[in-house]
Amino acid sequence: MAKLDKAGLRQRLTPIQYEVAVNKGTERPFTGEYWDNHEHGVYRCVVCGRELFASETKFDSGTGWPSFWEPLGKEGVREKVDRSLFMRRTEVECANCGAHLGHVFDDGPRPTGLRYCINSASLRFDRQ
Repeated sequence: MAKLDKAGLRQRLTPIQYEVAVNKGTERPFTGEYWDNHEHGVYRCVVCGRELFASETKFDSGTGWPSFWEPLGKEGVREKVDRSLFMRRTEVECANCGAHLGHVFDDGPRPTGLRYCINSASLRFDRQ
């Protein structure tokens, strides 16, 4: 995994992209660019461009963030325990560069039962 170049990213990313990807922030619900996107394509890491999620696995969770029931490939994302905010959650990061993406929960639809709740600010969408 590459180490994040914070100075370079501060120049390249928008303030909200930097806050989410580098500082593990969260955008406000229903404000991100992709929460209501229904186009066909691939969602990539905003930092390194790695393919992360396919539009076919995106669903409307009602949460206000883009939600997916499965990553494009397990090698694209890394999951780790997040004990911040006095709770235990599972954080999702880009496996390539370590950028913060969001969290995964076990209340999603079939076939996986998972909900990858991802910040729009950590994604770039490529239409196909």
